[in-house]
Amino acid sequence: MLEVTGSLRDSVRAPGHEATTSAWWLSLASGGLHALALSPWVAGWHPALPALVQTLALALLVSVLAGQGSVRRAALVAWLHGSVWLVGATGWMFVSLHHFGGMPAWLSALAVALLCMALSGYLALVGAVWLCCRRGSPWADAVLFGALWLLAELARALIFTGFPWGASGYALIDTPWVRLAPWVGVYGMGAIWATLVALATLGWVAGSGRDARSGAGAHTGAGPFVDKRRWLTLLPAIVLTAGLAAWSPAPHTHPHGQPLKVALLQSNVAQDEKFDARMLGAMLVWHRQQLQQAQADLVVAPETAIPLLPAQLPEGYWEEILAMFGPGQGRSALIGVPLGSLEEGYSNSVVGLSPEAARPYRYDKHHLVPFGEFIPLGFHWFVDMMNMPLGDFSRGPLSAPSFAVKGQRVGPNICYEDLFGEELASRFVQADKAPTLFANVSNLAWFGDTVAIHQHLQIARMRSLEFQIPTIRSTNTGATVVIDHQGRVVRRMPGQTRGVLIAEVQGQAGVTPYAAWAGRAGLWPLVGVGLLLVGALAWPALRRRA
Repeated sequence: MLEVTGSLRDSVRAPGHEATTSAWWLSLASGGLHALALSPWVAGWHPALPALVQTLALALLVSVLAGQGSVRRAALVAWLHGSVWLVGATGWMFVSLHHFGGMPAWLSALAVALLCMALSGYLALVGAVWLCCRRGSPWADAVLFGALWLLAELARALIFTGFPWGASGYALIDTPWVRLAPWVGVYGMGAIWATLVALATLGWVAGSGRDARSGAGAHTGAGPFVDKRRWLTLLPAIVLTAGLAAWSPAPHTHPHGQPLKVALLQSNVAQDEKFDARMLGAMLVWHRQQLQQAQADLVVAPETAIPLLPAQLPEGYWEEILAMFGPGQGRSALIGVPLGSLEEGYSNSVVGLSPEAARPYRYDKHHLVPFGEFIPLGFHWFVDMMNMPLGDFSRGPLSAPSFAVKGQRVGPNICYEDLFGEELASRFVQADKAPTLFANVSNLAWFGDTVAIHQHLQIARMRSLEFQIPTIRSTNTGATVVIDHQGRVVRRMPGQTRGVLIAEVQGQAGVTPYAAWAGRAGLWPLVGVGLLLVGALAWPALRRRA
């Protein structure tokens, strides 16, 4: 171990062009490992392997950063890591832009690359500030790194409507660290783990108790004392992981009412056929048949399962659907359908039908996708190059009411809205009205059979862990699943197939600590913690430079 880490330390610290080149390659490799940790291929080998791969990625990044001699080079190292990480984690956007959006391949690839490189600017700041403000102690420097890492992930989640896809905490979903999800959420988990990995890495690679920039480290004559301090930097990660594995915390939620029998539709309509007039009739017939035949308390159809406005549907079609779930029928439904008019604007919506309600329930998507559902100012030229229908929607309310089904409170969300747990948390401010289960409806056919399917499933699992309530997902092409309140997938339909998934779901009532603070303050408490830590740890270095 000492020989390997010593060689790595020497390779990133040695002066000259060769050392600089090796640092660039190592930063690219660490970013690739970070992306790989979020892929289904790694998770398929063993549930804990994503966390191990991500740990290696973080350790490699910290070791390379510690060996840089200038702020500019540290920023570039972190930026290269982030660019490769995000391209690997979100490269599926190319499929939607090129194959389904009709944009030229070169421009689609360029657009994805530029977005990822721009978002990696936050990580470039991490590298620059960390190297500039390090104090030479592995413990202080590790906390500084974790706080900066937290702020970078929060910036990606909050700025310009946010795009936090591929956040580091998702790699920990099948480890004991998920016991922290109901307390600090995915960003808190990721930051704490990044801190512990940085501590262990700095203790072994960058030297113990000495400023790594001086070039001093393992072979300074301190002998066993230095080695003992290095072993101590490994203890927090080991002890906390073991402690969390042994911890059996009291649940924050409890079973509510009777289980619901649900029927989740998966229509498997190719994206290039969804708005094709020749295929539309067959798709409408299939959805009508399944809605009529499904024997369940709640039937859920995917996002834009019916891709036309009710007024545009064949005569009598919408009225027939309404009658299926009218008085005396004993069944309810959530159906993805666009709503609105030219005068009032259009919305990506879910309609809830219930024999208990006098009028249909309506949920309008709040967190819209840039370019796909709304056009940012100055980018109409970009959208005009794509062949995407329904490109400019109106926004629904942030805290939408739940849909009542036989005593359960179902909280709908559409597509990647479940990526923003802090927005879902706003529905938990009033505990007696908070959802007892989430219902996500999605159409991921835009991205083909890519890593996006696996990643979105991990996102949905994390939301169930943070709020300790189950999630049901009805998708067009996958993954249509039932997730329990502990984040476990208990039923799943094979992807890229057409059918109906039948299952029972037990709703859970209650409010987790994460739901309580995020529902009232969003992510700003984490922002405040990050800024306080960075300020306290960076202040001595800033004073020296003043």
